[in-house]
Amino acid sequence: MKKWITLSISICLFFNLVEAQSLSDPFPKTFTINVLNPLTVQREDVMVNISDDQLKKLASNFNPSAFVVLDGKTEVASQYNQHDKANGGIIFVVSKMNSKETRSITIRYAVKGTSKRSYEKRTQAELSHKVGGKFVNREYVGGEFKNVDYLRVPPEHKDHSWFIRYEGPGWESDKVGYRFYLDQRNASDVFGKKTKDMVLQNVGLDGFDSYHELQPWGMDVMKVGKSLGIGSIGAITGGHVIRVEKTDSLTSSILENGPVYSSIRTNYYGWQIGTKKINVESLISIHAGTRLTHEQLTITGDYDSLCTGIVKDKLAMLYSDKGDAQHWGYLATYGKQSLNNDQLGLAVFFKPQQVLEFTTDEFSHVVALKPENHHLEYYFLAAWQLEPNGITTEAEFINYIKRVANELSAPVKSGQQ
Repeated sequence: MKKWITLSISICLFFNLVEAQSLSDPFPKTFTINVLNPLTVQREDVMVNISDDQLKKLASNFNPSAFVVLDGKTEVASQYNQHDKANGGIIFVVSKMNSKETRSITIRYAVKGTSKRSYEKRTQAELSHKVGGKFVNREYVGGEFKNVDYLRVPPEHKDHSWFIRYEGPGWESDKVGYRFYLDQRNASDVFGKKTKDMVLQNVGLDGFDSYHELQPWGMDVMKVGKSLGIGSIGAITGGHVIRVEKTDSLTSSILENGPVYSSIRTNYYGWQIGTKKINVESLISIHAGTRLTHEQLTITGDYDSLCTGIVKDKLAMLYSDKGDAQHWGYLATYGKQSLNNDQLGLAVFFKPQQVLEFTTDEFSHVVALKPENHHLEYYFLAAWQLEPNGITTEAEFINYIKRVANELSAPVKSGQQ
């Protein structure tokens, strides 16, 4: 008899421990999992996460430094997440699954030693700021950019201080790139990509202006201004929407920067919302083959709702749905709203039970959301016309976001016989 539990990934996993076939193999220990697509439609680039707790049950003395993932006889790009506890353990992506298909996946590992595997890099997360110079009247003078895994934002740093390369952390997949402003704006922006290659490492080295014009790799395609951009964290107070503007302090860390999964943790301490202060921890992640950014918030303090949304643009049509048992809710826009004067689709997805209301202000389309046990999660995406094999029509975009909403709501179960 099987005992089922709900997980947070859009697949169903069934585990079975198998003895190794050959002790001479560099990975002499083996276990298998069956991956099930529970939907009646084909899905692509499905992320699979085998957590540390699951590994303890499945794999005796599992060694995260020496393992491979096999789909049949084909090795699948994978990584082991050590720092991102929300998706700790083994991560890999199944490229395509048919309706109701079950796929047998083999994980081979060695108990001791190290075996570094080299895979095509399909995600990236980075944070780069200047070192070797100094702040002069809020502007950083001199120095050169250096990538770091952690930054406590100095109090002198504000917008256009020339301290952080492209003004904040960046993350990307082989589909699209994003950044958010690590200053008093704290709003997310979009880098449209004309290539599947990783590009952020070359963006902003020559200042802020170049990436606002079309480059061979793509460009910044969205104007944030005073809006929520795409998926930015906000709150409604006094009838107005505010971003995470006034804080006591602010830190940001690159947790994972892997071939198939990357993530960034940001801690906002003492966020001032009206007369209250709360702490918010943000975990942003992306995996290979998707446009979706996953935003997970943990809230410390007394505040019963937050919000997110999308920048208003008179050239874009607005679509909204509060969702149901088969679909997450969404707020979306589509139209000739990119800074390149071409088609751009933007969307935010959220759990139906967390929706309080749709609203609006001067700058943004807004959805107010109710945290559950001090946690809140949502996804956001951008789809630009000039992507390789990109979405180019309104009808395509609407079908796409409905499919995503369905996939996010699919019940996921895991069991061991």
